[in-house]
Amino acid sequence: MTKPTRFEHLLNRSLKLPCGAVIKNRLIKSAMSDSLADGEGNATNVQTRLYERWAEGGLGLSIIGEVQVDPRFPEKPGNLVLAPDADLKALRTLASSASINGAHIWPQLGHAGGLSHLPISKPKGPSALSIGSFQCDGMSEIEVSQLPEIYAKAAMIAKDVGFTGVQIHAGHGFLLSQFLSPLFNHRQDKYGGSITARCRIIVEIIDKVRSAVGDSFPIGIKINSTDQLEGGLTQEDALEAIRILDNTSIDLIELSGGSYFPGAKSSSEGASNGPYFIEFAVKARCLTLIPLMVTGGFKTCDQAVKSLECGAVDFVGLARASVINPNIANDWLTGTNNEPDFPKFEAPPSGGITAWYTMLLTAIGTDNDGDFNIGLASAILHYENRDDARCTQWLQKFQINE
Repeated sequence: MTKPTRFEHLLNRSLKLPCGAVIKNRLIKSAMSDSLADGEGNATNVQTRLYERWAEGGLGLSIIGEVQVDPRFPEKPGNLVLAPDADLKALRTLASSASINGAHIWPQLGHAGGLSHLPISKPKGPSALSIGSFQCDGMSEIEVSQLPEIYAKAAMIAKDVGFTGVQIHAGHGFLLSQFLSPLFNHRQDKYGGSITARCRIIVEIIDKVRSAVGDSFPIGIKINSTDQLEGGLTQEDALEAIRILDNTSIDLIELSGGSYFPGAKSSSEGASNGPYFIEFAVKARCLTLIPLMVTGGFKTCDQAVKSLECGAVDFVGLARASVINPNIANDWLTGTNNEPDFPKFEAPPSGGITAWYTMLLTAIGTDNDGDFNIGLASAILHYENRDDARCTQWLQKFQINE
């Protein structure tokens, strides 16, 4: 084994969050929509094994993407749902298996809002909108005021079944990101207008969740540096949102960007020679001492180390790199420095790359990733067929009829 250098020692340093919880190293598996729940919001053996693989692989924290707080507004029918009627035994097994080796495991508390999956939802966002193919209804002030309690109840379920923290999803164009964005948020009440007003519901959710889970349970948040959409969240407003978050009890701020708004290009599908949001992190660092995590574009150990060395970043978020190599943390922490061999797709259809990575996640969860060798078209077909079948299950379970 290659002897670790001072760079790998930097990656391997633990960090105590403001709540007192300790993350054992600086490498985090950032949230991805794994689409591995059972179609009724429950955890599965395949999903449990996936996160166990990442814990075995040495990551300090893994975040489970798109865990829904309200089954009426899911991102996809393969999402987990933190509800009282969920299979709590399966959730406990997932939390226990994913927290071996001192790893943390946090569900990302999500609500898709206006981007809720149409076959199983009637989307509602901050405001009623019709932009091209995108349409959604608007939430009443009463519905908005109910959100903190909904998030708090989901967080308490997460804590009760053994998850070691939660992340509030306020990025990538989903509900709380929509509140932040003037493109989606046209409200005239206390939840719309200035960036302070657009942040109000997020602050209320944080306060309610903190009151529910107590002072020592980690609460993170994922927020956009920009929507990358004309008329959307600007970097200036995003920095003001960081200033506002600095006055809350948040323990970890993850910086990302982009949106799944129809027609918007995902930053993860763009060409880049390095991490996407480091410059924003440098500016954010001047506004808060809350630990910062940056996700997007990390492809090499050297990039991760240099991001930490600059002092603006406390944690490096790995998504697709951790799918290509589930053992990537162990490799980098021990000086092996294996770099992921990312596949290249020529003229992929929209969403096609996401489908391919999602099917690779399934292979990891069944310990068949060593034999994974399917093309983009086949991955899309399997992905879409699986979602179609789960939509039927979702509708039967949750009886979405409003």
